Amino acid sequence: MRFLVCIKQVVDASKVEVDPATGRLKRNNANSIMNPLDLHALEAAFELREQTGGTVSMGPNQATNALKECLAIAADKAYLVSDRAFGGSDTLATSYTLVNAIRTLEAFDVILCGQESIDSNTAQVGPEMAGMLGIPDVSHAIGNLSINGNVIIVKRQMNDGAEVVEMKTPCLITTGKELNKPRYPSIKGLLAKDTAEIHRITSADIEADPARLGIKGSPTQVRKVRPVKPMKKENLKISGKTAEESAAILAEALHKIQVI
Repeated sequence: MRFLVCIKQVVDASKVEVDPATGRLKRNNANSIMNPLDLHALEAAFELREQTGGTVSMGPNQATNALKECLAIAADKAYLVSDRAFGGSDTLATSYTLVNAIRTLEAFDVILCGQESIDSNTAQVGPEMAGMLGIPDVSHAIGNLSINGNVIIVKRQMNDGAEVVEMKTPCLITTGKELNKPRYPSIKGLLAKDTAEIHRITSADIEADPARLGIKGSPTQVRKVRPVKPMKKENLKISGKTAEESAAILAEALHKIQVI
């Protein structure tokens, strides 16, 4: 079987800075890391490969180093989807670009993505890709991941609990951090990663409508980003003579801070 893992390089949230003049993230000097949830998607692909055999391919991404890291861990192939025409994409344009890039490759049985990226937290790209490809998908996988023939079994997180579902391949799964513990690169992989081949995919390699790529194909755009000021913490001591009086004091306090 063939497994494709979509990864993204993001700005380290612990070191992110905002340009006070433009309100945008400072990316040029920021420390970039692989999106943490994508590591769980990668580990899931490795575990499925161990169950069934096959290959694990990486792509797409915005940086070669992150792909080499994946190859060092245990991926078989890496694809870099990169072009100035893709710049400024929102989730819709990103999904459209990735789907058309995937269509240039050999058919995949399972596509895996991290549930969301830490720089935008939309959790939209995975499901949008599945919709465009016309395949079933499961979001926020947390366990029970296994394959029986052409049926994949997975446990997913729900608002009020969890459920175990089955779906036929080809399919797409987005992974939560509860699903597994990502493995570390091997010594052999680390030594070989700098000479590993990265297959590049540009806008010239895909059959896509230019009007649906990049900023042109993005109906939603971030106009401004600003840091959130921490709320001032205050302690409240309730000293009513009775339970009813204490409850009334608490209700009044919550009303003043617009909680109720």
